[in-house]
Amino acid sequence: MLRLARYLKEFILNVTVGPACKLTEAIFELIVPLVMAEIIDVGIANGDTAYIWKNGVILVILAVCGLCFALVCQYMASVASQGVGTRLRDDLYRHINTLSYKELDKLGTSALVTRVSNDVNQVQTAVAMLIRLVVRAPFLVIGATIMSFTISVRLSLIFLGAMAAIVLVMYPIMKATVKLFKKQQSSLDGISRITRENLSGVRVVRAFSRQEYEKERFDEQAEEYRKFAVKAGRINALLNPAIFVVVNVAYLLIVWLGGGFADSGIDGLTQGRVIALVNYMTQISLALVVVANLVTIFTRAAASSARINEVFDMEPSIIGAEDSPKTDKNAPAVEFENVSFSYVSEENSLENITFTLGRGETLGIIGGTGSGKTTLINLLCRFYDCDKGAVKINGANVRDYPLSELRRIVGIVPQKVELLSGTLRENMTLGRTDIPDERIYKALEIAQAREFTDSLEGGLSARILQGGKNFSGGQKQRLTIARAIAQDPEILILDDSSSALDYATDAHLREALKTLSASCVIVSQRANSIRHADKIIVLDDGRSVGIGTHAELLKTCSVYHEICLTQYTEEELLEQEQEAR
Repeated sequence: MLRLARYLKEFILNVTVGPACKLTEAIFELIVPLVMAEIIDVGIANGDTAYIWKNGVILVILAVCGLCFALVCQYMASVASQGVGTRLRDDLYRHINTLSYKELDKLGTSALVTRVSNDVNQVQTAVAMLIRLVVRAPFLVIGATIMSFTISVRLSLIFLGAMAAIVLVMYPIMKATVKLFKKQQSSLDGISRITRENLSGVRVVRAFSRQEYEKERFDEQAEEYRKFAVKAGRINALLNPAIFVVVNVAYLLIVWLGGGFADSGIDGLTQGRVIALVNYMTQISLALVVVANLVTIFTRAAASSARINEVFDMEPSIIGAEDSPKTDKNAPAVEFENVSFSYVSEENSLENITFTLGRGETLGIIGGTGSGKTTLINLLCRFYDCDKGAVKINGANVRDYPLSELRRIVGIVPQKVELLSGTLRENMTLGRTDIPDERIYKALEIAQAREFTDSLEGGLSARILQGGKNFSGGQKQRLTIARAIAQDPEILILDDSSSALDYATDAHLREALKTLSASCVIVSQRANSIRHADKIIVLDDGRSVGIGTHAELLKTCSVYHEICLTQYTEEELLEQEQEAR
């Protein structure tokens, strides 16, 4: 938690004034038993009503002043805790956005959501308690003990013994709950993950009637969370009863011995002073209960802080260069030189991939499921860095580009369609806000999307729901293609982005793409979508098993021939070979 204390620097005034006000309130509270003792020993003993009323007014003044100082402290704590929580959440979110795919894969989406929300809330609560109670509770314990010594040194030894016993009770209980709170937070990650998967994939779940299975998954994870919470709660529940047992024994000893001392006149004790000692013991007991709860709060906050710092400690593996590299106008638009890559396991997802793509040319990538098509695209976009070899754009290594420049050069339509909530114009201008409407309309036309966007109410100001739920799968794909084209990239990547399009629309799209000056990389499961490409790469289990044109690969690559046979008849393939000649 100390590492996150830097967020308190901006709220130094709150952190100092708040506890000072709470300390003043505690001082007023410590005076109250002495005033009560005087009321009993003087006012009640002598039947002096005026004295009782005078001291009663003093008690009211002490209470009002204490309330005012408490309200000021509460305000200071609220401002500081909310401010720290806001800034911490903002910095954490910004840092997460700097992480590359590798780090995000390691942490997981659900864990990150929990850390940004629940873990930051735990730290926020700890800051509020730090200002409100961390100074007040120990001060009351120490102050009440000192005040008891001014009344009776002998009976004050009971206070010291009671505090020692309470500490011995608190320590093992707090130690036992620390690990449970950490496990509880980790279990909360699981609940967030299952909930997110269920809600984002609700159509799939219902299509396969998996509602009951998903309920069981959630129940199992929730039960695990409940077990940790209940176990921690049971152990923690021992605190208050154990403390009150010690305190009640202390009460008994104070009243028993104090009564005898008062009758005998030992230490100058009176009935009022014995009551004052009981009040101080009450203050100590309540303060220690607060301390016990503070330990619980700070234990949770410490576990959450460790999880937050784990994210801050994670440095992005993908860092762009500061300056633009020197490029070669005569170099290929894209060049892979003996590129190999693996995600986590020792087995390579791509191995020794070598090819070039000329400027203005179209490259087709085809292969079976898991052959490495999307991985190759991820390396070209530098979402990951290759383990061996080099990936070059315009003759310069992608590692030498600033990331902002690389994202401007390479426009990608990802395999998973994502539209953000907002207007159509906002979605079309995600990468560059200076895109004119004319270019957006042109991009929509090339992507074969004008036929339905022109009928939208509001035109480019039409609302898009989260995830584009107010559009069909084919419409969403065409909108994401238009979004990439509108950025006017030098290299346009379509990662299986026409899978939801009918053959006629797909054909019109391919014809329209030829009007672009950009180099195109088309990843597809359909041979028909890439057969007119200038060059086709056939991937099989992470290896390049064939590079050439459609006609060349039909003759030289058995894997490509087998893929085509699943989509064409032998007669159609013969006709295509003849056309190529």
